[in-house]
Amino acid sequence: MTDQETPDTVGMPAPPTVPTVRPKRVSHRGRHVAPLASSNKIDEEVPEFEPFMLLPKGLPPLMEYLDVWDVDMIKQPHEVNKQKHHTNLYSNDYLIVRRAQEFQIKITFNRAYKPVEDKFAVEFVIGASPQYSKGTYIPVFPSKERKSIWRGQVLETSDNVVTIGIITAPDCIVGKYGLYIAVVTPYGIRRTRRDPKLDVYILFNPWSPADAVFLDDEEEREECVLNELGVIYHGAYDDVAERSWNYGQFEFGILDACLFIMDKGDMPLTNRGDPVKVSRKASAMVNSRDDEGVLVGNWSGDYMYGVPPTSWTGSVEILRDYSGSQGMPVGYAQCWVYAAVFNTFLRCLGIPSRVVTNFFSAHDNDGNLKMDIILDDKGRVDRSRTRDSIWNYHCWNECFMARPDLPDGFGGWQVVDATPQETSDGMYRCGPASVAAIKNGQVCYPFDAPFVFAEVNSDVVFYSRSMEGTLQPVKVNTKHVGRMVLTKAVLHDGRRDITDHYKFPEGSAEERLVLEKAEELGCQREKASLRPVDIDVEILAQEVQLGETFDLELQFTNHSAQQHVVDIYISGTVVYYTGVPSAEVVFQTPTVKLDPKQSKKEKLVVRSEAYLKKLLEVQGNLHFIATGKVKKTGQIITAMRLVTVHNPRLTVKVAGSPRVDEEMYVTVEFTNPFMFSLENVYVRVEGPGIMSIQTKQYRIIGPGSSITWTENFSPRRAGSTKMMASLDCAALRQAVGETR
Repeated sequence: MTDQETPDTVGMPAPPTVPTVRPKRVSHRGRHVAPLASSNKIDEEVPEFEPFMLLPKGLPPLMEYLDVWDVDMIKQPHEVNKQKHHTNLYSNDYLIVRRAQEFQIKITFNRAYKPVEDKFAVEFVIGASPQYSKGTYIPVFPSKERKSIWRGQVLETSDNVVTIGIITAPDCIVGKYGLYIAVVTPYGIRRTRRDPKLDVYILFNPWSPADAVFLDDEEEREECVLNELGVIYHGAYDDVAERSWNYGQFEFGILDACLFIMDKGDMPLTNRGDPVKVSRKASAMVNSRDDEGVLVGNWSGDYMYGVPPTSWTGSVEILRDYSGSQGMPVGYAQCWVYAAVFNTFLRCLGIPSRVVTNFFSAHDNDGNLKMDIILDDKGRVDRSRTRDSIWNYHCWNECFMARPDLPDGFGGWQVVDATPQETSDGMYRCGPASVAAIKNGQVCYPFDAPFVFAEVNSDVVFYSRSMEGTLQPVKVNTKHVGRMVLTKAVLHDGRRDITDHYKFPEGSAEERLVLEKAEELGCQREKASLRPVDIDVEILAQEVQLGETFDLELQFTNHSAQQHVVDIYISGTVVYYTGVPSAEVVFQTPTVKLDPKQSKKEKLVVRSEAYLKKLLEVQGNLHFIATGKVKKTGQIITAMRLVTVHNPRLTVKVAGSPRVDEEMYVTVEFTNPFMFSLENVYVRVEGPGIMSIQTKQYRIIGPGSSITWTENFSPRRAGSTKMMASLDCAALRQAVGETR
């Protein structure tokens, strides 16, 4: 950087550049004189004195000129900066502020500051080889006469102490900056030494209208930025289960871990002020498929070399392990773990975000808005030819930001998804995709809108396959996929149904127009005209505890004035939550006779011994599908039902005086309800803000036996929180408990 680069830096040159190492990955998008700066590390020494001229006799005495004795960053949690910037909860000893909002520092000089005679600047640098033109070197002057991209002013002078107010640019780079005080003398510029204690973190600012992530709702901001406790929904749309999660975005080391993720992904510093680019890069880096990202996905059921996805209770341990190992991916994750860790990343950096669950989420590989189920000529499901999958549920994230790259009206909530399902521009990532664009069928806008649109709008199409191999559509279910979209309610643990954010009511005129718009933009649908069927069948749901024998009821309704006989195939399979079948546990083929206008119920007994061990092997649920053919008319009838099997729960109790720094106790209790032993059992417990994660192993828990584990802890801060526990072993996953 030289004085001639820009008039705003005259008399206040930037630190000199130093050689940088060649990046691991070489960009193919154009050429650069030097490698792009893609690390937040400040690892070069800035000269304490930069002479304006050759000084043959050495540095002259500078005693009569302004000298810096001390810099107070006003960085304590109770002080003005962290309080006004909503960063007082971070367990971090450095100053943490948000963009486009004034913060203060106090400089103590060797004498009283004289505005007319004395010239100084506060310099901010980020990364190696900082440059003014790249926004990685920013000098801030205390007077309006000398302008810079960040504004500064003297707020107060008292003896030798000067209080400076600084307002960063609303689009500045988010990250960790080094700070120097530079004083101009007739002979050159004298700087403070490199002092890591003066470093400052600058984050996105959803409280500032000037910032791209501005969210004009105080309660939403408190929930989607400041809340460490989450609720993640799973199960089935008509039997929703909940899982509490510690996002832990303010815990010690998490902010540095989030910055490390961007460094690990070689993200250019110049892109780190744009929430669109930051969220898109992070959606790739939270999974490890192609870039040594944070989490290794595992849906196999074999978790020998890592932690089972169902065992995690929070993001803190995952992110600390990843950054502490300098980027060794952590095992293991499934969709809700990816979404929860991604949520921690976004909230930690100041981007409003929330975890969303879509029930019956289509995984549509070819974007044709059809999930194909193939039936043979007798009406039975042909599993060897049925390849499309419908996830029982799928978790992703929404983050809030402006979208200046899209037309007006498509900013706001954006879908981002770190679960590695499909590649986008060559990497496993998804989004940000505008929720408003998805609802209105504008799937042409970036990023990955067609994929998300299909997840909530695909039709389930049943095809009858003839002996010659031809396929004939026999039934289209337009209501199954995207049955319900849930997220946590604002500032309490209730559910919030946001299905209407993604699509218009089923069968409405608006929905028809949206689907027509999506078809115009390349999404194909099944348009076959199917005649109404005379017979309906429905599988009635009920709540089932793991290990119970239960009745499954099928209700048939004959809408015609004729008697009908139906040959039915009822298949019950254990399925992963991704919709992939594991093992068939029930198969029956009753024949049902129906009189005109008659409704009739058929019962099927599902015995625990038929499904229990197969279910425990994959920790899935039971999926029942009834298909058949009406003998007289040849019409095909179908019905599907997911039965969620509820696991036993842990009991969590807290005792002691609920005061900061005073001893308390948490007790976790569990009774084995099965007729077999549980072996190599791991129990975890943690409390956000009050207790770090603790683990305990039990070699064996016999049938009907109980365990009781008590740990002491001292709350680190005041406020309402939860104590969460999980139990995990090869024979039992997803056993959890909590207490507030």
